[in-house]
Amino acid sequence: MTVWDGLVLGLVQGLTEFLPVSSSGHLVIVQSLVPGFAQPGILFDVLLHAATLGAVLLYFWRDVAGMAASLLPGGDPGHRRLVGWIVAGTVPTGILGVAFKDPLEALFHAPRAAAAMLLVTGALLWVSEVLARGRDPMDRIGVGRALAVGTVQGLAIVPGISRSGSTIAAGSLLGVRTADAARFSFLLSIPAIVGAVVLEVRHLAHPAIAWGPYLAGVVAAFASGLAAIHWLLRVIRRGRFRWFAVYCWLLGAGYLLLGP
Repeated sequence: MTVWDGLVLGLVQGLTEFLPVSSSGHLVIVQSLVPGFAQPGILFDVLLHAATLGAVLLYFWRDVAGMAASLLPGGDPGHRRLVGWIVAGTVPTGILGVAFKDPLEALFHAPRAAAAMLLVTGALLWVSEVLARGRDPMDRIGVGRALAVGTVQGLAIVPGISRSGSTIAAGSLLGVRTADAARFSFLLSIPAIVGAVVLEVRHLAHPAIAWGPYLAGVVAAFASGLAAIHWLLRVIRRGRFRWFAVYCWLLGAGYLLLGP
């Protein structure tokens, strides 16, 4: 792998990890379209996940710091409740992720299935913007809605189903303001990304590698991840969330009609 390969893969990972277009769906489709394409390996995947985790932690550092401080004596009760809701949402995510990871492994080699799921993601995004009239801020999410959003996040293990898109849509349809649903979605992604890294590290070997491409990928994933979070929140505030639905439909339908 060259430095250029690392940059491109890191850029794609950072953008598609947070934009509601399904990073796993893109990977499956790209693998089928590019002859000889292969993932660089578990170490590279772990490093890119760590980079995107760093992007979330930096962008939402005030929320993260507030939640950490709330666990100390005399901490803010609002942030402490948020910690509880994130823990609640993480439980179904973890259960579904562990339960279905191996049974769904075949879907990571089924590009037409991923393309079909992109159509589903597009429908979720469109419906959430058209029908959702959420008014509740993030500090009123509650355990029930956190569990529901966490369940949706767990189901997003299916390639083509966007984690960010489906969780934001679920929060919006459950009455949370879309911008706050997005904020909660990103915070909920923190333990999910940590869990993914832990699962991958178990299979990590220690081959001799050239670190240049890996570092390039990490920098690209971190920078593009920050940009993607910022841009998505701006798009949501401007009420243009549905344009991501159009993109998912075009990519999914295009592959089903024209793909190999």
